[in-house]
Amino acid sequence: MNLAFLGAVSVFFIAFAPAIVGLFGGTEGASAVGVTGLRIVSIGFVFYAYGMVLTAAFNGAGAVWTPTILNFFCFWLWEIPLAWGLSLPGGLETTGVFIAMTVSFSTLAVVAAVLFRRGRWRQAVV
Repeated sequence: MNLAFLGAVSVFFIAFAPAIVGLFGGTEGASAVGVTGLRIVSIGFVFYAYGMVLTAAFNGAGAVWTPTILNFFCFWLWEIPLAWGLSLPGGLETTGVFIAMTVSFSTLAVVAAVLFRRGRWRQAVV
């Protein structure tokens, strides 16, 4: 259900990004960055939904360190350096930050799926 909901939100945000960003006003340049950012980050919503459900399943099973470690690596050790690398040395500026967010959402979903399939979370003692 989360995947379907965030998938629908993603399609809505991508289709209506200019109108949504326009609600907040701002300059033409800021609005252009907002539209680009909303569209790129929205692409990652489907992956974020899947990763969110899997990390919640780990928490519910009592394997609380698994999502903690996943979030630490995917967001702190992967997303932040990737955002810096794409935006400054990579020359993509703000677009690089948005791409890094989508990539980290996707990474979290893939790694969480692999760990979930391994099944070690089943041995967690609550």
